[in-house]
Amino acid sequence: MAETVAGVVLAGGGSRRMGTDKALLDVGGRPLLAHVAARLAPQVGALALNANGNPARFADFDLPVIADGGYAGPLAGILTAMRWAAQANADHVVSLPVDTPFVPADLAARLLAALGTAEIAIARSRGRTHPTVGLWRTSLGGDLDTWLAGTDDLAVRAFLAGRQVAMADFPDDAGGDPFFNVNTPEDAAIASARLAGR
Repeated sequence: MAETVAGVVLAGGGSRRMGTDKALLDVGGRPLLAHVAARLAPQVGALALNANGNPARFADFDLPVIADGGYAGPLAGILTAMRWAAQANADHVVSLPVDTPFVPADLAARLLAALGTAEIAIARSRGRTHPTVGLWRTSLGGDLDTWLAGTDDLAVRAFLAGRQVAMADFPDDAGGDPFFNVNTPEDAAIASARLAGR
């Protein structure tokens, strides 16, 4: 599986609610990006970071940094991920936001198993879907580019509504929701405590 699946950590947003670069936020003694990359890297054949601005700030992570081009919003990062993964000869790319430090160790495998004949597999926990946590066929890049060029609705859910989408259900881990995301300083404190309890 790993040789045909690439992974991209999405960190292209402005981190407005956090007020600082979320990827570099200290959570449990390490940058948030370090937690996410360490969990996703063993699951994929190649891993990159989707981020805008000066890539030098991520030099310590030894990851290729790929910036958005032409569009805004999380779908821009997913399109960038598809293009990069296709160039890496991957048939699929797993997308994962940088603010999810508890991502399951079998995320990629379970998304791929759920995909079947669908175009995209999206993670779901506690009955809630996580549109930016997904497995995307890299062959969808052209369709996504065309769709973005013709719409003002940049929500991931809007694009998913017109595609063949499978759902992969994930149970809680020992600490709770595996897709708990860090959006505020209070969330960072909760995540730090959860990591300390592992």
